[in-house]
Amino acid sequence: MTGRAKGRFQIHAPSAALPIRRNTFLLAACLTCLSGMVQLVVAVSTITLVLVTGVESILGLGPAIFLASGALAALPAGRAMDRVGRVPVLAAGFCSGAAGCSLAAAGCGWDSSVLVIVGFVLVGAASGTVLLARAAAADLYPPERRARGISLVLFGALFGAALGPLVFRPLFAGKELELDALVVPYLAAGAIMLVGLALVLAIRPDPKEIALRIAAERSPEPEGPAAPLSEILRRPTVPAALLAAIASFAVMVGIMNLTGYVVVGHGHHQADVFSVISAHIVGMYALVLVIGSLIDGVGRRPALVGGLAIMAASTIGLVWFESVLWTSVALFGLGLGWNVSYVAASTELADAVRPAERGRLIGFTDLLSGGTGAVLALIGGIVYSEIGVAALAIGATVIAIVPALWIVGRRPPAPALQRA
Repeated sequence: MTGRAKGRFQIHAPSAALPIRRNTFLLAACLTCLSGMVQLVVAVSTITLVLVTGVESILGLGPAIFLASGALAALPAGRAMDRVGRVPVLAAGFCSGAAGCSLAAAGCGWDSSVLVIVGFVLVGAASGTVLLARAAAADLYPPERRARGISLVLFGALFGAALGPLVFRPLFAGKELELDALVVPYLAAGAIMLVGLALVLAIRPDPKEIALRIAAERSPEPEGPAAPLSEILRRPTVPAALLAAIASFAVMVGIMNLTGYVVVGHGHHQADVFSVISAHIVGMYALVLVIGSLIDGVGRRPALVGGLAIMAASTIGLVWFESVLWTSVALFGLGLGWNVSYVAASTELADAVRPAERGRLIGFTDLLSGGTGAVLALIGGIVYSEIGVAALAIGATVIAIVPALWIVGRRPPAPALQRA
């Protein structure tokens, strides 16, 4: 086959000749930058709004703004990816992140809650957009190697775990936690977003081109029009994967974004938060290469259930853990469980659609996941401040384990042909 036109994409080279490894590496490096920026937001977003407003009861509002903005950005960003390709949308996400961090820094310097909130909105939109790199990762690999391909890209976020201790912790060392101390860290996070922008612009050809080439090689028949989202959601494997993705992401980010306040509430220094968050990010990504291959081998459904069960076991431990060490262990387990269930869910969702449908389904999933996470962060902040950490931990455990039990009790769908 000499070529194929699909929308604005012209595909000529066979997929084996395309720079899949190079694009995988660049996508992974993009998630390294996102992970570094998010680590700062996770560590200080709760305290930033408390300091700028003086109202302690809204400690969950900062994470909620961040998560809700990411959720609201995910669906239109996913649809845009299906229309114009993955790279332009990811680049726009990094621009939003750089601008948001700059505004947050200005808000801290000028004691302006309006600037901080607008900055959080833009930073959240950046996170929701750049996380759609999972769709680009799925584009690069055929179904039988897709979980490992997604894992290779997510592995890049592991290196972002080093940015907290190496970049941000020294910026807080020996300083009182006041608004002025937050200006430089937010500016540093913005600079990291600009590095991510340069990396994503180096990705060529666009991953959607590669996905279309893989689909053309596997089936010479032209693809029909993309199905409406309502039809996609009724496909047999989608409901369980969608529920697992929502539950795992929402519990993970809900707890992660409140960790900073919980650790400080136990009497530890703000700088210690970065050690806990780093352990969490290591749990999320350190074993991702092994887990991706494992999921391809044992199947998506067992991984969905197993990952949610690990998350439940980790969150219930927060009822008793107060030290930095054991809180780090619990957050490591939370990240590991998320890794298993979320990679399995993302792979299952990617398998259920064609390239022209992939962005919208993953974007819709992220819309629900991030929205649920925002609600959990906001309610969790109120629960923590009014009742305590035990109630927060028990609630998160229930939210993780109930979907796992539903998936176990649900009849497995009949085997179907995988899509490219």
